[in-house]
Amino acid sequence: MATLVLDKPSLGAGPAMQPGGRHTLAAQLDPDGLDPVSDAAIMLRAAAGDEAGFNYLAVKYHRPIFHFLFRMVRNQAIAEELAQEVFLRVYRSRQSYRAEAQFSTWLYRIATNLAVNHARDTKHERAARNVYLDAPDELTGVTPDVADDEPSVEQCLLREERMKAIRTHVMALPERQRMAVLMHKYQGMDYREIGEVLRLSESATKSLLFRAYQTLREKLKDFV
Repeated sequence: MATLVLDKPSLGAGPAMQPGGRHTLAAQLDPDGLDPVSDAAIMLRAAAGDEAGFNYLAVKYHRPIFHFLFRMVRNQAIAEELAQEVFLRVYRSRQSYRAEAQFSTWLYRIATNLAVNHARDTKHERAARNVYLDAPDELTGVTPDVADDEPSVEQCLLREERMKAIRTHVMALPERQRMAVLMHKYQGMDYREIGEVLRLSESATKSLLFRAYQTLREKLKDFV
């Protein structure tokens, strides 16, 4: 059954985009009182054997989970492998899912644990790094001054240097701070969602992010 998750072309095929079919989503509410088209309700039906529902969630979340993991490991092949493992674990543990928290929270908790374990297992290895000059500089909010559509060589080098510094300092943060920044800044998750993933209160999450951003502002002050 894992091929439903791991084979991306099959994930995007027909039924995957119609979880449970129209007849199962229409009309009545889920027995648990959930909106029948919510991720949690779809996951509960997947746990009961709705393969199309599981496919739908895998398609929906594959890209954001991949990007989250890529920012952690800085290697496309490893990020893809970990993303596949995330959905494989979701599939294997589908019957134990309880809609007590958002499906995305449960999913990111699995991804976070995998990323942390990978980082610990490979902490002495040098990961391959890919540089994307056109990636948005979200952390500092700074955009290069470009006179026309083609940046100069100097502007490209400065931008590359700035983004390398951002990556370096984010990855150098303590583990929980790094995870919180990646979820907050790059995945758009709010304090409550991050706290649920990291098993922290909302106030503790705010404090964690405040310390992380304070450190990053100090380290990146020459680029602002």
